[in-house]
Amino acid sequence: MATGATQKKVERLEQAVVRFAGDSGDGIQVTGNQFTSTTAVLGNDLATFPNFPAEIRAPAGTIPGVSGFQVRFSSIDIHTPGDAPDVLVAYNPAALKVNVGDLVPNGILIINTGNFTERDLKKAGYETSPLDDDSLEAYRVIAVDMNTLIYETLKDTGLDRRAAQRCKNFFALGMTYWLFQRTLDTTTAFIQKKFKSKPQIADANVKALKAGYNYADISGLFQTIYEVPPAPLQKGTYRNIQGNSAMALGLLAASELSGLDLFLGSYPITPASDILHKLAAYKANQVVTFQAEDEICAAAATIGAAFAGKLAVTTTSGPGLALKGESLGLAIMTELPMVIIDVQRGGPSTGLPTKTEQSDLLMALYGRHGESPMPVLAACSPTDCFDVALEACRIALTYMTPVIVLSDGYI
Repeated sequence: MATGATQKKVERLEQAVVRFAGDSGDGIQVTGNQFTSTTAVLGNDLATFPNFPAEIRAPAGTIPGVSGFQVRFSSIDIHTPGDAPDVLVAYNPAALKVNVGDLVPNGILIINTGNFTERDLKKAGYETSPLDDDSLEAYRVIAVDMNTLIYETLKDTGLDRRAAQRCKNFFALGMTYWLFQRTLDTTTAFIQKKFKSKPQIADANVKALKAGYNYADISGLFQTIYEVPPAPLQKGTYRNIQGNSAMALGLLAASELSGLDLFLGSYPITPASDILHKLAAYKANQVVTFQAEDEICAAAATIGAAFAGKLAVTTTSGPGLALKGESLGLAIMTELPMVIIDVQRGGPSTGLPTKTEQSDLLMALYGRHGESPMPVLAACSPTDCFDVALEACRIALTYMTPVIVLSDGYI
């Protein structure tokens, strides 16, 4: 518990939603994942929603470059990451502009004022600073110059100013840990393991984490700290998992149960690429991953693997599913068992590669020529991705047919 907890009002909550938002280079996904891991260790039920731009980064500080990570944690059973955050941590004006409309009235808004220069405001499309008018009066604004504080914290570590600024995500994380009485131990262990070969970086990040925690404790910016008790979960071993990881494990299980070597032919495409990445690490389990030069090649190679007696799988998203259509017709006619995993995203083409939408259902059902029916399964949660992958392989092998599995970026 925070050292100043006896001097603060402690409010018990059934659940809370926290969202971190900033540039892609601000370590937002790392911050969100660490808050998630720590919360899981403390026994809360939780759901997350990472929201990030495409791999090709937009200019820093601009609206298209904003990355986000939302965590909902509770003392009850929950199934979604929530609609509106109770706490928003905004690293720059662009992050504020994109996300502040979602914050609940009277929600806590933690702003890094160090990135609210005239240049930063202009890149985000602000004519005047929202910190200087009444546009944020509906929220509890906690204005903190994290840039200056992190520099002062780390000035004796030997890091230059630019390297020191990369640690400010852990400063912000430390503040939220104090606010919700989270332990620092899980993230400290993560930092020390991740930067084991770079002790200077590891020490700086741990220092930043503790500095943010202590600053929230002694600054008096917060009048209340919050407690979300553990959820009444069944005893057992739990793991933090996302849909793509669960899908990969489901395919591995199907390979083991069927006695067939697994082949994955895939062209990298957001947000399906993680399945390819995960399975590439299982060569010792007779898994072959083939990164094709395009979607059509990936589908054709998978057809060849199915013909050769492998457990054949290809992964894609909406644009790729459109390109695979003709190949799927061939697989149906030749009665080849294969699984096509479509991790859906918004938009019919390349415009919204990281935005979530269940946009491919009709294409999966009807997007082929006549007399080419195909089973279509859809996952409803990260956990369900494992079961659906397993079931899709069972159907494909039992009935000698291609099977489409629909997942999406949200899962």
